[in-house]
Amino acid sequence: MKETAETGAKPSSTRKTNPRIRLAERLHGDVTWKRRSPVSKVSSVERWAADVLRMDDINVLHHRCLLNLRRRFRDIGDGRPAQERYMRLQKDGDILSYQGNSEEVGCYVAGHPLSKGNCYFEVTIVDTGVRGTIAVGLVPKFYRLDHQPGWLPYSVAYHADNGKLYNGNPVGQQFGPKCVRGDRIGCGIHSENIEAGLTTVFFTKNGKEVGSVEVPVSAEGLFPAVGMHSMGEEVKVDLQAEWFLDEDESMMMVDSHEDDWGRLHDVRVSGTLLEYVGKGKSIMDVGLAQARQPLTTRCHYYELEIVDAGEKCYIALGLARRDYPKNRHPGWSRGSVAYHADDGKIFHGSGVGDAFGPRCFKGDIMGCGIMFPRDYILDGEGDMDDWLEIRPGHASVQNVLYLNDEEEDDDEEEEEDGEEADQGQEGRKVTVFFTRNGKLMGRREMAVPPGGLYPTVGMLSCGEKVKVDLHPLSG
Repeated sequence: MKETAETGAKPSSTRKTNPRIRLAERLHGDVTWKRRSPVSKVSSVERWAADVLRMDDINVLHHRCLLNLRRRFRDIGDGRPAQERYMRLQKDGDILSYQGNSEEVGCYVAGHPLSKGNCYFEVTIVDTGVRGTIAVGLVPKFYRLDHQPGWLPYSVAYHADNGKLYNGNPVGQQFGPKCVRGDRIGCGIHSENIEAGLTTVFFTKNGKEVGSVEVPVSAEGLFPAVGMHSMGEEVKVDLQAEWFLDEDESMMMVDSHEDDWGRLHDVRVSGTLLEYVGKGKSIMDVGLAQARQPLTTRCHYYELEIVDAGEKCYIALGLARRDYPKNRHPGWSRGSVAYHADDGKIFHGSGVGDAFGPRCFKGDIMGCGIMFPRDYILDGEGDMDDWLEIRPGHASVQNVLYLNDEEEDDDEEEEEDGEEADQGQEGRKVTVFFTRNGKLMGRREMAVPPGGLYPTVGMLSCGEKVKVDLHPLSG
């Protein structure tokens, strides 16, 4: 005790100092508690230190909340794209493909709604898959992704497989034509009535307006949506597409010429232009365009100009029966004959062609027509689905391209394929001729099938485009 008094050292304590007390002492320096007992000193400092730590935790949380708010405001201010949503679909750039099992719907909803500055979008059908159950339309922001657009309230959609419009109801109404591979389905809004809670939604097919409907719109707007429901379906989405209501002559031309074609498979029509939109990977990927009406004594010739030869110039011009297979080049199957541009051969009901004329290239004009016998007339005026018949002794409208030396060539009958198709058709044969840049290339005799012979154009390689004139002699 004496040594302690002399050195002035404090007696050691077996109790360790609490870390919270040390924290409080560092934060607040010398704290007066000389008049308090050690027990009261420890308990009060501990309580005070605990309060400090709780305040620190609250400050940290508050700071984190502020950071999150700032981050969200920054995202909005920077114009970063909102989160798009999709389910049972694979997205690769602007390509959407169905990834379900054909029993469940896959749906895509864009991140931004249509607006005055961006009021239209388009979807190109790359592949129709098993059923072609593709829907294009507008939906609310948080639309259920296991339903096709148009099935639930406040959504509307045009369905490609049946051409129906679904407006907030799983039961659709007939609206427009069906859509197939290569078709472009567009959807847009007329924004004049958005402030009133209503807007007019319109749909297009290949740039031509199909129809419109007025729908309610929420404050969040209407979001572009695409639905698919069978394996193999694939589309290309263009959220920045533009469409203008144009009533000039070119638009009228597109409308009228599209109606000239009765069958289109993997071919897109734009006015008089036909464009191949198939895969072009095998002989089964033929793109076929067949006219709505057959050639007759009044309209007996048509032409095409090769605008783009594409990769292989697998372009064929000819005539075929009405029910000709859609995946067969003209001339390959029974009831058809065609001049093929890539090799200059003629194919007549067979997959093996005969040497016929020169090859054709970009800029060449190929023509095909029928030289009807002088006594050919239509059985049933104005009915193009009726058979052509021969009635001896009755003069008909003479073919403009009728060759005067026809009788001199009667003994030069060419060997033709498809003889089975000609059996039972005696008295119904005509002479089909082909031209290249206005010059006659040759002729081939064939039987006229029920319903007549329809102008038919085939294409088979990517990039091919032709311009067709079904009435070049109409003045």
